[in-house]
Amino acid sequence: MIELSARTRRRKVVNRLAEASASLAALAAVTVLVLLVGSVFLKGYRALGLDFFTKGPAIFGQSGGGIAPALVGSLELVGLATAGALPLGVLIAIYVSEFAPARVGRPIRVVLDVLNGFPSIVIGVFVFTLLVLGHRQSGLAGAFALGVIMLPLVARATIEVLALVPAALREASVALGAAKWKTTLSIVLPSAVGGILTGTTLAIARAAGETAPLLFTSSIASNYVQWDPRNALQSIPITIFTYSEQPDPALHEQAWAAAFVLIAFVLVTSLTARFLLDRSRRKLAR
Repeated sequence: MIELSARTRRRKVVNRLAEASASLAALAAVTVLVLLVGSVFLKGYRALGLDFFTKGPAIFGQSGGGIAPALVGSLELVGLATAGALPLGVLIAIYVSEFAPARVGRPIRVVLDVLNGFPSIVIGVFVFTLLVLGHRQSGLAGAFALGVIMLPLVARATIEVLALVPAALREASVALGAAKWKTTLSIVLPSAVGGILTGTTLAIARAAGETAPLLFTSSIASNYVQWDPRNALQSIPITIFTYSEQPDPALHEQAWAAAFVLIAFVLVTSLTARFLLDRSRRKLAR
């Protein structure tokens, strides 16, 4: 009994140490995030204002200016990339999860994982060689590069969430005489739509902050708001990179302000993804 009691006390001590270590690690992560966001905000908040979001860069020594062309360009680039990566990624996931035999599905999963781990600068060089070399930079080339980055994220997230849909739903639909494709479209996909949106949201958050691919595909752009994606488009990551290289302290401040806007966008999209994921899990649990 004495030995059992000592062992129990030792286990409780180890358990408390493990809990304390996990809590400290979580606190450290939150602290780093707060320090990062707070530091960026303090260095750039003076540049934030209505003009910062509605005007283009200052020219000929003028003061002020804003990042309106970069905001519009980033929205266009990410929107076009999402329009291409989302349907293609979902179709790949449906094929792998619902129709492909195991000997075909496994290699596709491996390819998606490898593509997901590719350095973004390699993708930028690839797209530069494919679409820009011999032509010119354009928003379409930049969107294609971002779409390549987003595609494996969307596909893998969709594959994982489709695996969570109960098999009983599929079996019940087939038992009622529905074809497999109709079961997938009418039963499986609606049940997993929250998880698909979660994966898409996370992919958008990653693509919005990519700089390396855009350096090769859409960085030589005008200082005006550009709506035609056949021309090179400004973007927030390229603007941050360019302003940080300039000697003007005002441009450094605008670079920090643009970085804060980008961080805020990533935080909002990440929180949205978590909300959609929790909602999807509760729906699948019911």
